[in-house]
Amino acid sequence: MLLVLGAFVALVLLGMPVAFAIGISGTLFFAQHFELPFTIPVQLAVSQTQNFALLAVPLFILSGNFMNHAGITERLLRLSTVLTGHMRGGLAQSSVALSTLMGGVSGSCIADAAMQARILGPEMLKRGYSKGYTAGVLSFGSLITPIIPPGIGFILYGTVGQVSIGRLFAAGILPGLVLWIALAVAVSLTAKHRGYRPERRGWPSAREVGGAAWGGIWAILFPIILLVGLRFGIFTPSEIGAFAVVYSVAVGVVNYRELGWTKFKDALEGSTVDVGAVMFLIALSGIFGYGIVWERVPELVSNTMLGLTANPYAALILVVALLLVAGCFVDGSVLIIMLTPIFLPVATELGFDPVHFGVIFIIAATISNFTPPVGSAMYAVCSILDCTIGDYARESLPFLVTVSLFAVLLIFVPGVALFIPDLIFGK
Repeated sequence: MLLVLGAFVALVLLGMPVAFAIGISGTLFFAQHFELPFTIPVQLAVSQTQNFALLAVPLFILSGNFMNHAGITERLLRLSTVLTGHMRGGLAQSSVALSTLMGGVSGSCIADAAMQARILGPEMLKRGYSKGYTAGVLSFGSLITPIIPPGIGFILYGTVGQVSIGRLFAAGILPGLVLWIALAVAVSLTAKHRGYRPERRGWPSAREVGGAAWGGIWAILFPIILLVGLRFGIFTPSEIGAFAVVYSVAVGVVNYRELGWTKFKDALEGSTVDVGAVMFLIALSGIFGYGIVWERVPELVSNTMLGLTANPYAALILVVALLLVAGCFVDGSVLIIMLTPIFLPVATELGFDPVHFGVIFIIAATISNFTPPVGSAMYAVCSILDCTIGDYARESLPFLVTVSLFAVLLIFVPGVALFIPDLIFGK
């Protein structure tokens, strides 16, 4: 297995696409074990995509693209500005609020960060925000998006780890709101120090909030409809993905009347690219994962970690630290697919609820999108804003510290993640 891991690291460092690196290094395992038929890698790649629950992934991606092309982003931005524009660093606060509201639309931190960099980035720069600060806010604020349901990371984790996707969706709501508050405090403190002013004077009136909320009501209602449908058995996670597609098309065509043929075609094209990348990664991860199970890597990691410390919280902090280090070199979705079979059994043996661990795991893995040298969201935002990685890394440090403290809070206060799932689905 050391040869497989070494080959994977070498191929990634050489710049090979991660999906190919996973597939090639995983195939090397079978080259070492002649007793295993060499037809197994092909069968694994095909069978990995035959999981019925994975239907939710392309369906939610398609739904998110339809909603983004349906004019809902502009309405949510107006609501965000009304809610937070009176606070210090008004546009920065609006970006964090928008990421929270976009959680029920896109479910992708990279898509959210890139979208906000194009919409809010130029306006923030015009108002005197530095490029590094702007890139940091837009990047780390988008961490909230995959936590609010329906996050693609929860679907991948739940499918690979055989954990209830409905409970995972519900578990993301309160942590997402808490992270919004934490980042809003961080923005207020840093904006005060830098002299960034509010976007509007005074608190909004109830009429302004109501009018703005009504404009984005269909996006706000979607996570609620999703959880209600799952709780009462109206939909399975896969079926609710199909419902999401119909819902988003209906909102764009009937309610907002902005989803014309051109935008419909653009959404389909974008979804095809996104789905192809994700599903190809999932297919080839089956080859890599077979060797992990064969060599009993989860048991080895579990015994090693339990040998280092008997304290479950210290062990979980160690897992998070390993994820953060791994995230500097490997994309978040890859970490979720590759490491869930390894770390989930460890967390279960330590006595942690799989849903509680899942929220922490997804957040720790997703942070990799914002840290050099691999961070996809970081590169997307910095390229759009023409910001150097050095400026980004230096000026986004307060937000990295905020997110890290939030992860520690989740570790020691599991009720933040488990309160709503237990309330909706029972303990």
